Formats: sequence, C-alpha cells, structure tokens
Amino acid sequence: MDKQEIREEIWKILEEKNIASFPRPVYGRIPNFKGSNIAAQILSKTPEFKKAEVIKVNPDSPQRKIREIALTQGKKVLSPTPRLKGEFFLLDGKKISDPKKASSISGFTSFGEKINFDKIPPIDLIIVGSVAVTRKGDRVGKGEGYSELEYAILRELSKIDEKTPVATTVHSVQIVEEIPYQIFDVPVDIIATEQELIRTHSERKKPTGLYLEFLTKEKIEDTPYLRYYLKITGRY
Repeated sequence: MDKQEIREEIWKILEEKNIASFPRPVYGRIPNFKGSNIAAQILSKTPEFKKAEVIKVNPDSPQRKIREIALTQGKKVLSPTPRLKGEFFLLDGKKISDPKKASSISGFTSFGEKINFDKIPPIDLIIVGSVAVTRKGDRVGKGEGYSELEYAILRELSKIDEKTPVATTVHSVQIVEEIPYQIFDVPVDIIATEQELIRTHSERKKPTGLYLEFLTKEKIEDTPYLRYYLKITGRY
C-alpha cells in the first residue's frame, strides 16, 4: 500500500472499532485514541524522557498528555504553531502553575513564549504524532509534511543532530508491517503504545536538513515560517 492507503486504513480501523477519541472523526488528523494517556505514561518512564530538559512536541491531541507530564516535571516544551503558520512556542514547566491547561493548543498562547528560530534552545528529545508506524521505525503522518519540515529546519539550525532521539505515541493498531519512505522522512527511535514500549533500532539515517527539490513553490508560500526561514537564509 502507498502512504495514503495506509492512512485511510488506519483511520477506518480507529473509527470502526471505536478506538478513536476526541476530536472525531479522525480522518485527516493525527488521530487521538483511547489509551493515549497510558502511552504517554509509558514514554515518560524512558531514560530519554527523564533526562531531557527541552522536548519538542507536536501540538496534536494524542500528545497532549505527554506535554502535560513534561511541564509537570519542570521541563521546557517547544511546540510549533499548527501548520507552521507562525513561530514556535516555548513553555517553561518551572514557571507554569497549570500544566494541564498549558498543554492544550490554546494554552500555548497563554502560557508560552512565541520565539523565533534564533531563540530556540538545543533540543534533547523530539516527540511526533503519527498515523501509522512500523516496528523498524518507519512512520507516516497525516500527509502534510510538517513534522518533516520542522525536523529539517531544526537540524539545519543545529538544534538537533543525528543522535537526538525521536519518539511517538500511537495505539497498537497503528503499527503496520511496511511503510514506504523517502529521503526526507524522519524515522522514529521509540514507539510507546497503550501496551508496550518499542525500540526500533532503525538503520535509516535521519534527514540532514531541508531537501528543497521536494518542496513546491506552493508549499513554501503556504507555510509562512518555512518561507521566512528560507528568505532569511537567502535560499528563497
């Protein structure tokens, strides 16, 4: 199956088996799922999470609990504006009195500091949302490519490197046998489900930066943060 067929199949399974959670329907989304809080707790017990001081987390619903846990533990959480429409938000758990509220998308603007790329601190752990993953670390998102763009920009800024671990939380039904991948796709090192922790031992190298040959002019124009970054660096 190609990536879109995999997405459609997973969304269908989550809905038909009533595994999907709010917001529904999950079609077209990084799907929230019953058990996402358990998966977050499992991930939070890993050495990578425990020792991380700055964690970059996607703004989607299934990762809200892991954002809350990170803030509760006094960590800094970096989260992008959805679809890279603006800058990143940096939330400092040591300064936040209500981690649960701050972990929501609306909480980012109330509790977080909007920062430009030059103010982003070095990142110790990346947590991404996924529609499907394989046990060897291949991943597919909802199809818009923002996780890959965020990773590429952070890599170019030297905020992360090849050794920066990448984790995701999914329901066990989101684990599939094969996912096709391209050079810009980011493999995951750690998968936490509602049942287990999986270390993928991925043999694929992570992207080293932006691969402009895969970006259309329309994609750049529709992504303000990306367009701004490319203009600042003289590449657009």
